[in-house]
Amino acid sequence: MKTRYIDLIDQTHVFPQEEFQLEDNNLHFHGIDLMELVETYGAPLKFTYLPKISENIQRAKGWFKNALEAHGYNATYNYCYCTKSSHFQHVLQEALKNDIHIETSSAFDIEIVENLKAQGKITDDTHIVCNGFKRDQYIENIARLINNGHKKCIPIIDNYEEISLLDERIEGDFNIGIRIASEEEPKFEFYTSRLGIGYKNIVAFYKAQIEENPKVQLKMLHFFINTGIRDTAYYWNELLKCMKVYIELKKVCPTLDSLNIGGGFPIKNSLSFEYDYQYMVYEIVNQIKLACDEAGVAVPHLYTEFGSFTVGESGAAIYKVLYQKQQNDREKWNMIDSSFITTLPDSWAINKRFLMLAINRWNDNYERVLLGGLTCDSDDYYNSEQHANGIYLPNYDNEKPLYIGFFNTGAYQETIGGFGGLNHCLIPQPKHLLIDRDTITNELKIEVFKGQQKAEELLEILGYNYLLNKYNPTVKETKKQIINV
Repeated sequence: MKTRYIDLIDQTHVFPQEEFQLEDNNLHFHGIDLMELVETYGAPLKFTYLPKISENIQRAKGWFKNALEAHGYNATYNYCYCTKSSHFQHVLQEALKNDIHIETSSAFDIEIVENLKAQGKITDDTHIVCNGFKRDQYIENIARLINNGHKKCIPIIDNYEEISLLDERIEGDFNIGIRIASEEEPKFEFYTSRLGIGYKNIVAFYKAQIEENPKVQLKMLHFFINTGIRDTAYYWNELLKCMKVYIELKKVCPTLDSLNIGGGFPIKNSLSFEYDYQYMVYEIVNQIKLACDEAGVAVPHLYTEFGSFTVGESGAAIYKVLYQKQQNDREKWNMIDSSFITTLPDSWAINKRFLMLAINRWNDNYERVLLGGLTCDSDDYYNSEQHANGIYLPNYDNEKPLYIGFFNTGAYQETIGGFGGLNHCLIPQPKHLLIDRDTITNELKIEVFKGQQKAEELLEILGYNYLLNKYNPTVKETKKQIINV
């Protein structure tokens, strides 16, 4: 009878897979011995495997290159990274090795762009696509970037006021795009996206505010689907509606030459994940070309904005199972040494599923369990009802520590969870590692990006400096503050 954890994985999925292998009863991820990582750095632990970022960028560029060549598509493809997925410097620096462009969504993003530019990581030839609802500081920062010579900064107009606001602050000519307010899927609680301008209003908006403005050139139409690029009737219908608007606009606006097909590719969330990326790219390019050829207009330059796809599959989190609680005759709770709410907030907030596997003890028998976090919140859990399939792990044994890994967690989790700040029940953030490979020897290079949060860091944020300094002699003198009571 096959009752071992490895038997369960073998009979349920194709295994091993490209990024996962099993050696000496322990899981390896992209050639990284995860148990060795735990033994060296402890748990809980997060890490970012930087080479995966470049790998995914190059994969996408290859798919579009193939599709453009196959369809005789006479325009360019431009890969943009959505900084909101992960703003960390190590992520941007790795991504920018691949000749890409940047999409921003708020005022401070422009500060990051200026910082990268000062370092020589980007140049005036880097396209900066500015999305989001723009108020004073964002408008001011965009204008500063353009006024300082970055002419390839393209603000995407999200509402009717933004052109006049930009016009007041930008010196000389500038380019813009317009975002289409796409219609959402039927399951949504609302019909139309709050972002952008409605399909039926775009041409009229162009004629009223842009056509006669000598400073402004419309270059890009921005099309974004909230649920991402998927092979559904809904997606293809929205794409065709977008193309009708593009063609109608192109006929009255000769400067329009680019289409941004925002909305990202999905990433792997289980060992059974299947998605034909190349087919989707082929069909997108084909549909755009067919529509343009039929209307007798030139095909647009294509832009994509991939955030989760760029960085998501580079991240992972490792936890130790601390204890098992048998709460009734059928529910066993494996308690981890961290919190799902604080370290994987999407698992709690939007019921997002991540790829989860045991790190060690694959030859042991398995059992069905629920996973609980350390906070006192009843929602701090990860289980089958919330995440589609049952959770099976090697049997709990107090004498044999069990470690589990959640993979492809690299997008959004740190920023949504509040990196470096306060977390629910003051559960500290785990240590975070950066893992790279030497380009010559292929050996792993591991760096501690951030240690696990300490009590004094959290207390300082909370304003307990006086008590902290008075009762904790390990705090350095330079951190002490005099408080007059």
